[in-house]
Amino acid sequence: MMNYTPEQAPTDPPGHPPPTPAIDARGLTVVRGDRTVLRALDFTVAPGSITGLLGPSGCGKTTLMRTVVGTQARATGALDVLGRPAGDPGLRTRVGYVTQAPSVYTDLTVRQNLDYFAAVLHPGRAHREARRDAVTRAVRDVDLTSHADSLAGALSGGQRSRVSLAVALLGTPELLVLDEPTVGLDPVLRRDLWDLFHRLAAERGVTLLISSHVMDEAERCHRLLLMREGRILAEDTPAALRRRTGADTVEDAFLHLVDAAGTPTPPHTEEPPR
Repeated sequence: MMNYTPEQAPTDPPGHPPPTPAIDARGLTVVRGDRTVLRALDFTVAPGSITGLLGPSGCGKTTLMRTVVGTQARATGALDVLGRPAGDPGLRTRVGYVTQAPSVYTDLTVRQNLDYFAAVLHPGRAHREARRDAVTRAVRDVDLTSHADSLAGALSGGQRSRVSLAVALLGTPELLVLDEPTVGLDPVLRRDLWDLFHRLAAERGVTLLISSHVMDEAERCHRLLLMREGRILAEDTPAALRRRTGADTVEDAFLHLVDAAGTPTPPHTEEPPR
């Protein structure tokens, strides 16, 4: 049974100004050759919230996430992340990024992988105890304590994905950017990961931007960005989107918005990294 309240987003105390957005995009555009991948996007992501980035393959989700973490070239417009321009060196330890493909060394154990990345984040003997504590916490967070001494190459695909997530959690990031983190996982693992995401937001104040093309995961987010062909069709809570379109599900709401926009179906291929 899930222990989160899907649409209970963080709220500001009365009389206080709203906090600085964790992500603030204005006119964000990415062009590759003669193709415009992102088309003048305007959106914000509130701190301490879980925002779902949903849309079909090829709509620009991965490009947007790479732009947020500062690895996408040729982006124009304005994009601030945690109060700094995207890609600013000061964001390196404040933003965690998990790609679709697990980023682990298969010939190392889970713990050795985390020890290595922890040493990259915080080198030197003075940080040895802090690194050890961070590794222990990250392994526990992703529920891999019993596999800590197993070779990463011997793990299942879902377990390797959780190792990648543990790496991203080593630096106690303020923003986690997760590109389809539950793809290929069974329902129990998906539930457990979403429980973790909500604990991170509620207990640690972490902001999460999570992409997916699985519409039923939309109900687990505080807010949604629905994308189509490089554009944002809607930005709202799941309940508000359903009310706005008179739909019973977020998937039906998305299809209603697609029909209203009159856009054709794009090919089901994600754009390659650039």
